[in-house]
Amino acid sequence: MHKKVYFVCLLTVLSFAVSSCGKKVIVEGYSIIPEPVEMTLEKGTFAMTTKTTCYVGNIGQNDASIKYISRALRQWHFNPVLVGKPESDCLQFILNEEYDMSLGDEGYLLDVTKDYVKVSANTERGLFYGFQTFTQMLPEDIAVVRYNRIVLPACKIKDVPRFSWRGSHFDVSRHFFGVSQIKKHLDLMASYKMNKFHWHLTDDHGWRIEITKYPLLNDIGSWRVNRDNQPWGEADPARPDEPRSNGGYYTKEEIEEVVAYAAERNIDVIPEIEVPGHCCAVLEAYPSLACANDDTTYTVQFGPYWPPRAILCGGNDSVMAFLKDVLDEIIPLFPYEYIHIGGDEAVKDNWKRCPRCQQRIKQLGLKDEEGLQGWMIVELEKYLRPRGKNIIGWDEILDGGVSQSATVMSWQGVKGGIEAARRGNDVIMTPLDYCYLNFYQANADYQPPAMPNSLVTLHKAYSFDPMPAALTPAQQVHILGGQANLWTEYINTPEMAEYMLLPRLCAIAEDLWTPPEKKNWEHFRQKIARHKVRLEANDYTVCPGSFKPWLTSEKQPDGMCKVTLHWEVEGTNLYYHTGDGSFRRYTEPFVAEPGSTVTVLAFYRGLLKEQAYHLQIDPKSR
Repeated sequence: MHKKVYFVCLLTVLSFAVSSCGKKVIVEGYSIIPEPVEMTLEKGTFAMTTKTTCYVGNIGQNDASIKYISRALRQWHFNPVLVGKPESDCLQFILNEEYDMSLGDEGYLLDVTKDYVKVSANTERGLFYGFQTFTQMLPEDIAVVRYNRIVLPACKIKDVPRFSWRGSHFDVSRHFFGVSQIKKHLDLMASYKMNKFHWHLTDDHGWRIEITKYPLLNDIGSWRVNRDNQPWGEADPARPDEPRSNGGYYTKEEIEEVVAYAAERNIDVIPEIEVPGHCCAVLEAYPSLACANDDTTYTVQFGPYWPPRAILCGGNDSVMAFLKDVLDEIIPLFPYEYIHIGGDEAVKDNWKRCPRCQQRIKQLGLKDEEGLQGWMIVELEKYLRPRGKNIIGWDEILDGGVSQSATVMSWQGVKGGIEAARRGNDVIMTPLDYCYLNFYQANADYQPPAMPNSLVTLHKAYSFDPMPAALTPAQQVHILGGQANLWTEYINTPEMAEYMLLPRLCAIAEDLWTPPEKKNWEHFRQKIARHKVRLEANDYTVCPGSFKPWLTSEKQPDGMCKVTLHWEVEGTNLYYHTGDGSFRRYTEPFVAEPGSTVTVLAFYRGLLKEQAYHLQIDPKSR
């Protein structure tokens, strides 16, 4: 009898210990990226505990989105019991019985009330995005801290994306990144509702996808000598017979694994197979695909070189046969409708000297070498279209002429995208001045090596608007959206890739989802401070940001200027003087002479950051 009582008491104590394990927290306001289209705070709170249940409406509990949600809740030590009908103290995920036109395929509604949290949408994709928003309502450190009670402010959200193409590009040719890092990148994209993964698989520096019919692409074209211990622009030449230990490629099974992982996160994967330039890896493996009089010995590159003259012969029939064979193996691996065929920076010096290319130009009645590239692109498009695929190319494909069904990725600026939209082509905006995240994000003197003479700060990335004002409403429908691009010349570790992406990828995610009138830099800056905590808790490496301030000035009636100082990192304290050498803390705009210089120091957490910056007030303000 005494043993039985003891056993019951022990179970009671253990039960209390388990139930009390974990922290309690009251969430103070939300920091959601991308900013929702409509969000209102309501009276009251909802307490999510280990006793909170879950209801799934009009969707099976084994459907992909619900399995994803269940997995995430278990990882946070919440494992809600599935109930058969909505009830109090419940997380509800419901597919609409009738299609709500205002939400489309990617929008969602999210209600937090005192009794429940409800996410509803027309599609599983919409439910998934609603859950990502719910995730960002939870404590920033939930990935590493166990909570048993989370009190959430009541609110109502209605949210739809501005653009359908919200992309992130990852170059794995310059440096190879394994499947685990690609999956981590996809997780990051999913967190911020990005839906197109542009996978740059081939270039001068390595061929990264298994092709059975052409094994030398992998045996030779996927490998180079290792120079990762030297700066990208200062690598020593390869020694004779030096082993090639740097590189790798994805097997077809690995490609399928990544594509399936992306699909679970509502991300479409777009492979890029570069044509006709950037092909050193191809030409070392199969030199017969080079031009007839090209006696260059090509090798897989391990550093910068310019101009990139390695180009597939436009007059050689075996080149088109090779490309079609490669595409035949690519097509089954990638179910999404698009294949990116490159087309950028194809230096055509070899074509000008090649008798086969010149004969092709004459035979087809083409104007010049640009026309020859255009012919190649159109031929590939004709081959892919009956096989259910459409092409995307960098904006240089416009130079040789393309059909209206080709999609143009405008990277050299917005000019190519405007031209393409006016022609009737669909466009993805990714201008390098805003979207190239391999560029420095702060003063180069205080950053790891990156692409020289280039700067895209978080503030600059946040100012990106994919929609050119120069287009008419009819032309604007061709702007599908935009994307961030990460080229990896100076990036050879997963940590550095994340450092260059974050937090700028968050800015571009908001650019592509949120209407311009709902964006606010100061509010975003505050949100990023909290998201840095969340990202680091999820084991991402995040750049602290730029500590260089900037100013704006407004001319006053008396000829002086009202000067406002701005900063990027939340929590920065600025001190300034206007020439007298006496620093004072910046708390509000001040008045200064047009053309004068303001010297500014930035302090963060009590430490001087970077250097003294000397900012000139626009002399034209006089």
